[in-house]
Amino acid sequence: MARRFETVSFLSDLGTADETTGVVRAVLRDMAPHTVVVDLTHGIPPYDVRAGSLALARAIGYVPPGVIIAAVDAGPANGRSHVAIEVADGEGVLVGPDNGLLAPAVAMAGGAERAVLLTDPEFHLPSAGGLLPVRDIYAPVAAHLCNGTDLADLGPQVDPHQLMPGMVPLPREAGDGAVAAEVLWINRVGDVQLNVGPDDLAGLASREGDRLQVTTTAVGAAGDGDGAVVRVAEWVAHVGMLGPGAVGLVVDPSGMLALALHRRSAADELELAPGDQVTLARLPDGDRGPGVTSPVTLRPR
Repeated sequence: MARRFETVSFLSDLGTADETTGVVRAVLRDMAPHTVVVDLTHGIPPYDVRAGSLALARAIGYVPPGVIIAAVDAGPANGRSHVAIEVADGEGVLVGPDNGLLAPAVAMAGGAERAVLLTDPEFHLPSAGGLLPVRDIYAPVAAHLCNGTDLADLGPQVDPHQLMPGMVPLPREAGDGAVAAEVLWINRVGDVQLNVGPDDLAGLASREGDRLQVTTTAVGAAGDGDGAVVRVAEWVAHVGMLGPGAVGLVVDPSGMLALALHRRSAADELELAPGDQVTLARLPDGDRGPGVTSPVTLRPR
């Protein structure tokens, strides 16, 4: 028997400057008035499927049972299908485009159990003009699910293995025990999340206080790969343990390793953006690492 849901969690690249996110909430309120809508974020950069998939994966373990609407690069021009994917023994259903956005979160939730293509217009809203999937498909489908409609009634079933996979890169070996990582995400204060977990550095560092050489190469939005920054990072429990200008390697709230500075932006200091490369390696023998020089202005007495 299909279950009713009471919560819709909502993530998108729509922003809040116009009425679109409010209209989606209004559709949900009108069609399933018992539901509560949780706005995870609407600040994903436009069309940035990878950023949206990472945010959704970070959030999936904390959202309550229910429906998740994820809409990033969801317009009809991308040529992808629109899908609903059931996870966690029916505790949740993810609704969104089949463009890789949902895949990491589905994996974090234990994998897809059922998936359907959202092709049945009976469960959609009529559009006055061009199709707006988040309003015309995702919102009414989510409302129907919250009202107890079974997933199988929403459209033809599809093999979950045929859906677009995620686009999260994996770390790789870089010779002599070094690890080649990639910047996944930069938070509001400039901490730089890497696609590396503590276990990935078992051959290089295993405890707090260990120090590594960090070489960064800008190949993403911040540069073209022509320059590199070499620094030393110390594995610390929290950034408050770092001295002025020191680079720390910390386990972030998602369980991944991040480069951080105390009350400063590591992204700015290391000239990094999402997609840039970071190599973590042993310090050369006898090398304490390059120091940090800070400009000082002396005032006459």
